[in-house]
Amino acid sequence: SPSKQKGLYKERTPLLHYRLSTSRTTPQRQPKKLPTFFGVVIPTLLSMFSVVVFLRIGFVVGQCGLYQAIAMFLVAYFIISMTVLSVCAISTNGALDAGGAYYMISRALGPEFGGSIGIMFFLANVCGSALFVLGLVEAVVATFGVPEDGTVANMSYQVLPSGYWWSLLYATTIALLCLLVCLVGAHIYAKTTFIIFLVVMFVLVTIFISFFAVRPRTINLPSSATGNRSGPMFPTTANFTGFKLDTLQGNLFADYTVDYTTGTMMTFATVFAVMFNGCTGIMAGSNMSGDLKNPSYSIPRGTITAVIFTFIIYNLLSVLVACSCDRVLLQRDYSFLRDINVWQPFVTIGVYSSTLSAAMSNLIGASRILYALARDDLFGKVLSPAKKTSHSGNPWVSVLISWFLVQLVLFSGKLNTIASIVTIFFLLVYAAVDLACLALEWASAPNFRPTFRYFTWHTCVLGIVGCAIMMFLINAIYASASIAFMLLLLLLIHYLSPTSSWGYISQALIFHQVRKYLLMLDVRKDHVKFWRPQILLMVSNPRSSVGLITFINDIKKSGLYVLGHVQLGDLNKLPSDPLQSQYDSWLCLVDHLNIKAFVNLTLADSVRHGVQHLLFISGLGGMRPNTLVLGFYDDCLPKDKLIDSFLSTSHDRQGYDEFGNGKVLGPQEYVAIIADAMKMLKNVVLARYFNMFDRALVLSPQSSSPGMGAVYVDVWPVNLLRPDSCSYVDTCSLFLLQLACILNMVRAWRKATLRLFLCVESGRSVRGSEEKLGQLLKELRIKAQVYPVPWDQQVALHWQRQDDYVNSFPSNATRLSDDYLSAVNMLILDQSHPPPAVRFLYLPRPPADTRRYSAYLNQLELLTRDLGPTLLIHGVTPVITTDL
Repeated sequence: SPSKQKGLYKERTPLLHYRLSTSRTTPQRQPKKLPTFFGVVIPTLLSMFSVVVFLRIGFVVGQCGLYQAIAMFLVAYFIISMTVLSVCAISTNGALDAGGAYYMISRALGPEFGGSIGIMFFLANVCGSALFVLGLVEAVVATFGVPEDGTVANMSYQVLPSGYWWSLLYATTIALLCLLVCLVGAHIYAKTTFIIFLVVMFVLVTIFISFFAVRPRTINLPSSATGNRSGPMFPTTANFTGFKLDTLQGNLFADYTVDYTTGTMMTFATVFAVMFNGCTGIMAGSNMSGDLKNPSYSIPRGTITAVIFTFIIYNLLSVLVACSCDRVLLQRDYSFLRDINVWQPFVTIGVYSSTLSAAMSNLIGASRILYALARDDLFGKVLSPAKKTSHSGNPWVSVLISWFLVQLVLFSGKLNTIASIVTIFFLLVYAAVDLACLALEWASAPNFRPTFRYFTWHTCVLGIVGCAIMMFLINAIYASASIAFMLLLLLLIHYLSPTSSWGYISQALIFHQVRKYLLMLDVRKDHVKFWRPQILLMVSNPRSSVGLITFINDIKKSGLYVLGHVQLGDLNKLPSDPLQSQYDSWLCLVDHLNIKAFVNLTLADSVRHGVQHLLFISGLGGMRPNTLVLGFYDDCLPKDKLIDSFLSTSHDRQGYDEFGNGKVLGPQEYVAIIADAMKMLKNVVLARYFNMFDRALVLSPQSSSPGMGAVYVDVWPVNLLRPDSCSYVDTCSLFLLQLACILNMVRAWRKATLRLFLCVESGRSVRGSEEKLGQLLKELRIKAQVYPVPWDQQVALHWQRQDDYVNSFPSNATRLSDDYLSAVNMLILDQSHPPPAVRFLYLPRPPADTRRYSAYLNQLELLTRDLGPTLLIHGVTPVITTDL
């Protein structure tokens, strides 16, 4: 029926119905988004014009001369152009949210760089807003202010009291006006800036017309510029000459003087710092990214348009000013454009409008950055109040916080005082944007494919270098302090903030470099001088293998370390790969134990096949395991050494059953794994009693104090299962010595003493053997104490039992008796005073006859019984050399 069909339709498409129902109400709640012109072009233009175009063009030309002024603009616009290319590339590589440059950097470089640069950019916008407010106050006081000496040139409009506290009051009033506009929201801000934009454009047109329409005249200089003094050194008037060649020639070269507003001597760097504030508005459009209809479309087009337009205007104004204004006028009257305009109030209105707009732009930009920082929770609860928004989505708390900080900066009082700080902050942010783009380009990640392609890594590097150079030229102390502050924030976020889901560019860069270097790592160029252990440790039950895992981490010597685990199963009979859900738990274990290891899991029908898989596939290129480490096959019950539950109980129990006491792995298969590894030319290490090993206890300071005794490592480099051979210079013996030496080279084990036990018979020269071994150790640069150990009784016991076996069982002529093995075991125990932290014993090859595997395993068990943490080691390749 139709009703049933309707119900079925609702059941099958609940998400669609939800979207249809919410789509009717969503437009009423969300504010209208801004297009390119209103959201990017206008804010960027007004932010870049602001104070410089009306109040500092003459200052720049007057101090630097036309040549250096144009050079300054070229350098400044070169730097920002490189940054604009990076901004365009990043902004067209995906969807942008609120936060502008902070959002770009954080999503590209990760939370550490993003958060630290975000704070710096927030502070830069706060200081920038205060800068423009002070610029507006300066203009207001210059027009309507009564000079501090009380002399009034025109009583009709010079009515405002002057002084520091009065200027602070005016600045506070202007900041409150900006606050009110920003509290209403981005939409009303866009309408306000559009009106201001029309006013500024009209005023600019009148300025250009005035250079041609106004006749030459003499202009009275501000009293602050003359200091109420007269004479040729302190002129009270200056000339607007109109277009004259003499005027142009007088303004071509630099003539740095004392700034009459701050009383400090100007230099190229200080003038550049003031001038560069006219270029710092390139991020005004990017800061509105959360309020734009299409940020990826609007930001590149709007920003580039604004940059080109302002560059042309600045250079045209510089040329016109240099051709028509006396040098004294440029240096002593920052508001001279008002005096030469066809109607003086036009420039006053333009100054007020542009600086007010720039102040609002920086204030709203700062609030959006703070809101984005708070929403990302990089600083925890510190910024949580800044997340609050109004019904229209305006982050009003962020606006209030930003306004409060602007108010604090206003206490500095002078525009030129904070110009250097603002410029350095913005340069640092621009360098970070270039760095983000450079990192993305170098990482060569397939998902970095911006639609804006007019950039290369060269432009990014030029932008970074240019920003860094200008930062230190402007003020080396401020630059160093800002970088140090940024690094401090970076470390703070790195250690305190939670892991983000944005992705880390560092991982992409590391992958790119590791792949390149792995290809360069040629196994054909391996040399014994540079051999290092690369270990595959098979772990059955990770909860009971903590002691072994941490110990093997000590002997890897910067080599590859892989934790391997075999889970029994058939993928054909399972719905999905069961290992995928376990991988994160293993990585958590690695993090918890603070070891430098990889994890490799495999699914196989038997443990033997699983170990074969891992030996074949673990590693990559020239980084492959050369040593297999196995836990010993015995009946020791596992002990849980982990307090935190990293792996689920079912996984632990299953893994344990596969590789130990559950007897899923039999003695035959266990020895077969050892034989397989040796066939594959892998060194083999069997670890016994490491469930009793506690690294922290063994290496504690008390253990190596004089009263408690030193830490010892015992090495028995003789094949104790071959009493007829006492050689200690074969490949396996030297491998034993190498591993012991490597352990002794680790920082935590450097105070341990190596004790080398040399088994000798009375019929042989004990002294000669000891000297020969000592000379070998000297050539191998191994520091150890050599102890000769007579073992005549044990050897005699072996031959006595051997004769009995030969008489009774001729086929078992090479069998070792249990009595002999027990005697050797007691011999080792007798030499253990004080007991060592770990023992290194010689591991002989398994017998060729597979029927004797069980007997071989029984011999190893008797030999190592009750010895404590012991490693049975067999080396198959030369790993040590005496050559330089």
